[in-house]
Amino acid sequence: MKITTRMVEEDLFELSNAYGNKVSIDMRKKGRKHGQSPVELLQSALAACAGVDVVAMLKKRKKQVDAFIVEIEAKRNDHHPHWLTDIHCNYILTSPDATEIELTKAVHLALDKYCSVASSLKSAITISVHIIRPA
Repeated sequence: MKITTRMVEEDLFELSNAYGNKVSIDMRKKGRKHGQSPVELLQSALAACAGVDVVAMLKKRKKQVDAFIVEIEAKRNDHHPHWLTDIHCNYILTSPDATEIELTKAVHLALDKYCSVASSLKSAITISVHIIRPA
């Protein structure tokens, strides 16, 4: 797997993979910022990676997924390099037939077994989960 990162301007980078797909990394100040920072992209990668796995597991069990949202809140170390110390994930599922137990099982399987981003982060970061079911 290869990612190429190119500086577009100071504090703005463009990343591309082997297929030519591009993502911006934006470290500019508020007001000029239009993309995510590297740490925000890391959190987004975790949400998307585990999210894809959770939805796939629920659909494999023939559950209807009307809406699915992952919210991530992270805490950072106070000193440089301000690494992530904790990640908290809120999983919000709208489904007429999936139970909270099924969602919880799928989330833990995704984070503990299937999500390569979560597996990559585990050695340095504690990940907690909170399941939210809208009324």
